[in-house]
Amino acid sequence: MPPDRIDAVRAFNRFYTSVIGVLNEGLVETSYSLTEARVIFELARGEAREVADLRRSLDLDAGYLSRMLARFEADGLIVRGRAEDDARRQLARLTDRGRDVFQELDSRSAAQIERILVGLAEDGQRRLLGAMAAIEGLLSESPRPDSYLLRPLGPGDLGWVVQRHGALYAAEYGYNAAFETLVARVVADYGEGRGPGDDAWIAEIDGRPAGAIFCVRESERVARLRLLLVEPFARGRGVGGRLVEECVRFARRSGYEELVLWTHDVLAGARRLYERAGFELVEEEPSDEFGPPLKEQTWRLKL
Repeated sequence: MPPDRIDAVRAFNRFYTSVIGVLNEGLVETSYSLTEARVIFELARGEAREVADLRRSLDLDAGYLSRMLARFEADGLIVRGRAEDDARRQLARLTDRGRDVFQELDSRSAAQIERILVGLAEDGQRRLLGAMAAIEGLLSESPRPDSYLLRPLGPGDLGWVVQRHGALYAAEYGYNAAFETLVARVVADYGEGRGPGDDAWIAEIDGRPAGAIFCVRESERVARLRLLLVEPFARGRGVGGRLVEECVRFARRSGYEELVLWTHDVLAGARRLYERAGFELVEEEPSDEFGPPLKEQTWRLKL
């Protein structure tokens, strides 16, 4: 292993521990060390915790944990006892005082992280969270479950939607520039005329845009689902279904009676999502406007 890589990881560890203050005498300006706080946080997750399980989950020495729990008990933070069904199993649980200490630690920790995040712009926050998720996924003993988040549009997202539609549809279906022009027109109309009956969402995975969907007002009673997109790396993770679900939910909350959409027969994955959401195909006609011959389709969902 090249020494410079080892040095880089060690340097990052020193930097991050200094940022969150884990090397200070007390965590988040309290009298509790990082390890003590971890034990308190674990105990706060339930009514009672088996001590042996606590030791295994935190990878702590049995004697060290026993002495720590004895101190907690003396301070009135926990009570210990034996399981009713097996006297060999020692249990520990937080007292009311212990839960007060947990609440203080939790609120101080959250405030500390909030101070770090508010110092970053929105893009910086997303990049930081994405980088942290990537580190966790790479170093985890088991693969991290697929996770994503939906967020409102931010600066640069409208341009991203146009660019990714143009690039993906050309690469995957052979669409010409007329399709990207259409998407640009839809996006521009949304940006210029967005009202209370319109909304849009970006799906993110590890800080990267992974998909998008728009819901726009067509009339007082009808909304239109537009510009559903899921990046190839995000497919199969439930992103598309979640985007459609959010669009439908918004349309219902906004008082619309119907949600309609326009798509093409070649977009088989998207059509399956619409069918699962309850949309019905109501109209179909041939078209070659975007290059290859295909069928334009209109789908409708009664809300």
